[in-house]
Amino acid sequence: MSAELIGGPGRSVSADEARHFVNERLRSVPLDGRSLCVVIPDSTRSCPLPLLLRAVHDAVDGRVSRLTVLIALGTHPPMDEAQLAAHLGYAEGRLAETFPRTTVVNHEWWIPEALVSVGELPAREVATLAEGRFEEPVTVTVNRHVVDHDVVLVMGPVFPHEVVGFSGGNKYFFPGVAGREIIDLTHWLGALIGNTGIIGMPGVTPVRAVIDRAAAMIPSERLCLAAVVASGTKDLHSLAFGTPEDAWAASAKVSAQTHVRYLEKPVRRVLSLVSERYDELWTASKGMYKVEPIVADGGEVVVHAPHVHEVSRTHGALIEKIGYHCRDYFTGQWERFADVSRSVLAHSTHLRGDGSYDPSLGERCRVRVTLATGLDEARTRALGLDYRDPATIDPAEWERDPDTLVVHNAGEILFRLKSSG
Repeated sequence: MSAELIGGPGRSVSADEARHFVNERLRSVPLDGRSLCVVIPDSTRSCPLPLLLRAVHDAVDGRVSRLTVLIALGTHPPMDEAQLAAHLGYAEGRLAETFPRTTVVNHEWWIPEALVSVGELPAREVATLAEGRFEEPVTVTVNRHVVDHDVVLVMGPVFPHEVVGFSGGNKYFFPGVAGREIIDLTHWLGALIGNTGIIGMPGVTPVRAVIDRAAAMIPSERLCLAAVVASGTKDLHSLAFGTPEDAWAASAKVSAQTHVRYLEKPVRRVLSLVSERYDELWTASKGMYKVEPIVADGGEVVVHAPHVHEVSRTHGALIEKIGYHCRDYFTGQWERFADVSRSVLAHSTHLRGDGSYDPSLGERCRVRVTLATGLDEARTRALGLDYRDPATIDPAEWERDPDTLVVHNAGEILFRLKSSG
């Protein structure tokens, strides 16, 4: 079925309109007596989840035999009860009062028993989808709740994304509630293409093609409620309902006109004032991803996030061991890094940005990356990045510099040059 959409670029969808849209769409789906799993993002995305989840609950409660809400963590840390309550809009410890007959669970990606295989993508098919960048088979594993329910509803926002082009849709399955093998493969494929080559790119990118093919192996009926949200707010520009492929495609077109800012020429320096929704460098690095395309060769990105005191609660030790490097640094000496998680390698390359590596000349990166975070100078420089004390930065002063772009609430809005299309 084709997606149904309300709202659009520059428009606003009210809470009443959103509730009515969700109710009407779900009332048209034969859910009576069937079990429903709702897959939603964690707190690293702007989205009016309390509004949308209540609308879904109102439309399906009493109809479905079982309702489970699954938090798509990817490999992010699990959310505790206090975080879940704030995220979903219920009083801590009192889920049943706001969402009766509802179970809320984190995606336990670290527990093998929480996952189930839905098949394997053969090497030749992976090579075709990846446009020849590598050829290897991959076992497709997903959270058991997805398979154990009759219907799965993906519900979350769409934004430009450094791995897949635009987030949302089937990305909430892979990597959202997936096992490590498919997560590593898709992230490394995105890294091989490069952040500037894939972020905000329209249509089905190679990574999206792999994700869509993997999602087609899920036996449950798949539906999607995709939102386009004004960055840093709970305000809706649009809602789309349909299959994950169709609802995502409709929303990605709106996001491309809503979440991308175009500049006439490159800038020498960017100060990214990173949103506090990103509480570790693993996610706060979006302050680099979203602005790299507009930085001049030899320029600088300053990631300002005084609230960030950890590299990653999940992957920190490994990242601090290998540091941050461009893609060619790893591919040029693969024997040293072949056993390292490719998701970690991908994160490293995304933050460090474009560059080259030569065994004789070493690594040369296009952009200087400076951290002004809660990480101290010694720790920052050990990561291979430059350091600046965040307390010395006055954003108002930097805004007066004609060679500097100051980006507030950095992490969701993508900046590109008009000449890049």
